[in-house]
Amino acid sequence: MRRRDFLASTLALPLAGAAGAQTRATRVIVPYAAGGPIDITVRVLAEKVRDSLGILVVENKPGAGGNLGADAVAKAVPDGATIGIAATATHAVNPWLFRKMPYDAARDFAPITLMVRVPNVLVMNAEVARRLGIRSVADLIAHAKARPGKLNFGSGGNGSAGHLAGEIFKREAGIYAVHIPYNGGAPAQLGLLSEQVEFNFDNLATAAANIRAGRLVALGVTGAARSPAMPEIPTVAETLKGFEIDTWWGLVAPAGTPPATLAKLNEAFTTALRAPDVKARFATLMAEPVPTDTAAFGELMRRELARYERIVKASGATID
Repeated sequence: MRRRDFLASTLALPLAGAAGAQTRATRVIVPYAAGGPIDITVRVLAEKVRDSLGILVVENKPGAGGNLGADAVAKAVPDGATIGIAATATHAVNPWLFRKMPYDAARDFAPITLMVRVPNVLVMNAEVARRLGIRSVADLIAHAKARPGKLNFGSGGNGSAGHLAGEIFKREAGIYAVHIPYNGGAPAQLGLLSEQVEFNFDNLATAAANIRAGRLVALGVTGAARSPAMPEIPTVAETLKGFEIDTWWGLVAPAGTPPATLAKLNEAFTTALRAPDVKARFATLMAEPVPTDTAAFGELMRRELARYERIVKASGATID
């Protein structure tokens, strides 16, 4: 018997104590810095499940594109005392982007539930769009085809969600545009606002304020359906059939965590995700709660891992 399996069988404590709450604090590892959308949603849920699970201590462990925090979850004792976040980057993109990975995204984690999906949005500087006569995704594609290589698009860096969305868009639209990587999403948006690039694929929550202020023009959201938060924006798929790329994150435990423990965690978190006040709080971040059972989340992660292998390799992006 492997040491981790032995520890799981001998050290695992029941999640529910005499009063129905957990008898010890659970550590929730967020592989990104405090204050971002993932961190905020985790803290909202941590407070919501106190009655059913007890105290949850959120620990931010950023670094290496999320790999440090994800690795800490993978290597924790699988007894329910440590859980963490799996996201598009850590469990679908990074395994193909980084030359060396400290964990195996397919084998080292046990799914608990998907938490949210957040669409990205294709945006242009409003003045540039007006000057070029671009009012829609179709206009952008036509303009780019007439002027190959004349348009630039920005992103938060090589292998980022914005970069990969742009590469998929180029391929499916049959256009060529130059990718300009920035050191993070905020500098990329500043580059768009200052007309250094013509278009970006940005997170809808990040871009919403400038869209509403008229500084950015939203041509299309990248999800399969229009966003409930801004339903006036069409989807890119309404022009490019089948185009879909969004950001998701959910909760996972180390592989080997007992099924009964996973079931208890799933019940508590999915109940919290369905609560009206949680939905309202998430809506301020343009985040749609998507509670699932453990099997469905596991299947999503497997499907996304396979999908992004093709996307990342086609982009040519690598990180040593």
